[in-house]
Amino acid sequence: MSVERSTPAGLTFTAIICAYTLERWDDISAAVASLRAQTSPVDEILLVSDHNDELLARATAAFPDVRCLQNTGPQGLSGARNTGVAAATGDIVAFLDDDAAAEPGWVAAQRDAYQDEQVLGVGGTVLPAWKAPRPDWFPDEFLWVVGCSYAGLPTTRAEIRNPIGANMSFRRSAFSIAGGFDPMMGRLGKDAAGCEETEFAIRARGAFDGSRIVMEPDAVCRHNVSPDRVTRAYFRRRCQAEGRSKALVSQLTGSDTALSSERTYVSRTLPLGILRHLRSGGRAGIGQAWAIVEGTALTASSYLLARLRARKASAGA
Repeated sequence: MSVERSTPAGLTFTAIICAYTLERWDDISAAVASLRAQTSPVDEILLVSDHNDELLARATAAFPDVRCLQNTGPQGLSGARNTGVAAATGDIVAFLDDDAAAEPGWVAAQRDAYQDEQVLGVGGTVLPAWKAPRPDWFPDEFLWVVGCSYAGLPTTRAEIRNPIGANMSFRRSAFSIAGGFDPMMGRLGKDAAGCEETEFAIRARGAFDGSRIVMEPDAVCRHNVSPDRVTRAYFRRRCQAEGRSKALVSQLTGSDTALSSERTYVSRTLPLGILRHLRSGGRAGIGQAWAIVEGTALTASSYLLARLRARKASAGA
């Protein structure tokens, strides 16, 4: 199916923030404020509360210009996003994490990318906003662990398989044809699982002949990295969760499609990163090189174990 054609200049823009806890109230307020401050105005802001009545009531009172909704689907990020999509009226439906803030040109950069009528989705740059000192062992190649753009991503507008969930948008027509995010995937509260945007992007692109998903580096947001996410324990847990999530995506879409980006990342980006950090020398360089080795091993072993378990379960059934 062909991508729905609209006049680029007339594309309306809905921004969705999904939130689940009042612990992030200041972050949520900053996210809303960043959308209000866009150089290219947002036509509609939706805030979806993930089964938190107190949060919904407070947001409704605090943000009179924001349409605040309760998640009507299963608890979790996928259900909340689907609730927002169902309520959205914009031609473009964008997602901003509740602990992220968009730079003033965020909307304008995304709208510009949609001038190409074959562009079905757009991902932007996610810069880390460290709320605790960044560990000297934390490599740029693994910034995806904290939901941010990592070394190896395009630095100019280019086609990608899927965007980072903290900063992404799709044409609303993509959801009308391909469906929504899989509620069996995605984060639930502080759980480290994810990849629901990967599975959706693969499925949506398959539903539209000749469609493209692109990285637009000028669509920038800053994503808070809380102190609990700069520990070795979180790093390891997140790598293992990523492996499990990728195994599920592979099961749903096939490993060739699900791991297309990872093959280049593992075969080129990571080896070059190890060499670069070792050459830089010192404790930090060695620590970052080791983190790449450890993170790769944890992710890969978790992926393989999850695939093995799935095959055994399938054989048993």
